[in-house]
Amino acid sequence: MFKSIRGWLGAAAIALSAITVSGQALAQDKVVYHIDNAEMQATKGLRNIRNHLDVSPKTKIVVVAHAEGIDFLMEGAKDKKNPNIDYASLVSALKARGVTFEICEITLKSRDLKKDRFIMDADFTPSGVVRIAELQTREQYAYIKP
Repeated sequence: MFKSIRGWLGAAAIALSAITVSGQALAQDKVVYHIDNAEMQATKGLRNIRNHLDVSPKTKIVVVAHAEGIDFLMEGAKDKKNPNIDYASLVSALKARGVTFEICEITLKSRDLKKDRFIMDADFTPSGVVRIAELQTREQYAYIKP
């Protein structure tokens, strides 16, 4: 009797691990990109995100910007090193691919900026740092800082 129960438990364990493995294979990848310095990270980060989606188009990506990282999401923002790079058009193209962009409201208050200074493709979050932590801990997002 013990052999049959042990055999049944072994088969159940194998079946359960197969379900878990296949369930993980079907899970959607989720990544948060953290931008806190637009001059150093924005162009590189947007390029990384585009490449990320080219290879893995079903990945759910959230970009959280705070401190000087919010600057690339302002109306009319361009790359300082290459003024031909218009951030609004790059952000809009990524938004069309499902990427969300979130701006820290604490940064807005500390820099005395109004929401209407930012592109329409951006959303707002009460705290960029808290949002990143929530995405990582509660929603199991991978973290990337370009």
